[in-house]
Amino acid sequence: MPRELTEPADLCLPHGRLNPEAIGWSRTPLHTANLRGWGRNKRWEYWGIVTPTHIVGVVVSSLDYAGVHSLYVLDRATGRELSPEAVVPLARGTVLPPTSGVGTAYARGKDFEIRIAQPGDGSVRLTAQAEDVALDLRIGAGNDALGVLVPWSERRFQYTLKDVGRPVDGTLTIEGVEHPVSSADSFAVLDHGRGKWPYSMTWNWAAGSRPGGDLAINLGGKWTDRTGQSENGLFVDGWLHKIHEDLRWTYDRSEWLKPWRIDGERVQVEFTPFHERVATTNLLVLAGETHQCFGHFSGWASTDEGERVDLDGLVGWAEEARNRW
Repeated sequence: MPRELTEPADLCLPHGRLNPEAIGWSRTPLHTANLRGWGRNKRWEYWGIVTPTHIVGVVVSSLDYAGVHSLYVLDRATGRELSPEAVVPLARGTVLPPTSGVGTAYARGKDFEIRIAQPGDGSVRLTAQAEDVALDLRIGAGNDALGVLVPWSERRFQYTLKDVGRPVDGTLTIEGVEHPVSSADSFAVLDHGRGKWPYSMTWNWAAGSRPGGDLAINLGGKWTDRTGQSENGLFVDGWLHKIHEDLRWTYDRSEWLKPWRIDGERVQVEFTPFHERVATTNLLVLAGETHQCFGHFSGWASTDEGERVDLDGLVGWAEEARNRW
C-alpha cells in the first residue's frame, strides 16, 4: 500500500536525483520542487474553472526550452472557443514557485499576462489579460487535495497536486462584456505539476465536481500505471478517499465525443462529453496533442469504508495528452 506522507519533503536529493522519502501521497501540499539541471524539468500551474455558462482553462508553464502559456474560454451555449496563448523561448520571465499554494506564479508575452497570487492562507487571486479575454477571480481555500509523487526512476519523476471543487468568485470578461462567476454555481480545479519527465509520455486525466465541492473526483491513467502510485481519489464532504489501483480507460480515439469508461474495483464511471477541445504544440523538440472533452459523469466510486457514492451529475472533463518534450 502506498504510504501517506504527513511531513514536508524535497523532491530531490542534493545531487538532483529523486529523494526516496518524497515517494507517496498526501492530503495537503507537502512537496518542495528543488529541481536542478535543465532540459527535462517541467513545471506548470493549470487552473480549470467551470461555470454554468463558460469553461475556462489557465496555464502557466515552463518546459525549460519554452514557456507555453494559455488562456482558454468555452461558451457552453454556443460552443465558441477563445484560446489566446504565448510561447516564450527559454521560458523567460516565467515564475513558478517550488511549493503549491505559496508565492506568485507569473507569465507574460505580447499582449498576454497571467498572475496567480498565493499568500499562503489557502486562497488564490487569479488575474489574466489576453486579447479579448480578462479574468479576475478569487479562489477560496479548499479541503483535502491529492498530492502524489510518481517515480519512474531515480532520474525521472513527477509530483502532481490535484485540488478539485474549489470555491471561486469574480468576473470573466469577454470582448468587454462581464460574466459573473459565483461559488454558488461554479468551481475551480488546480493541477500543480513539477518534475523531470521522460521525453515521450501519454496520460489520461479526469476531474469532476459539484459546485461547493462537497462531492468531487479525480482520476488518472497511463502515466502512473505500474509505478505503485496513482492520482485517483474521491472527495466526499471535503475528505479524500484515496484509490490506489490502476484504472482501465476505454474511449474511441476516432470519435472523442462518444462516452468514455473508467473502471476498477472501486470505480465504475461513464463520462459523456458535450464538447471536445483540441490543443496542439509543435516546436520541433517540443510537440504535443491534447484532446480534452468536457461533459458529465455518471456511475459510482467507493469510499475507504466501501460505501458506493453516486457520481451522477458531476461536471468536468476527461482528456488524453500525448507529449514529446
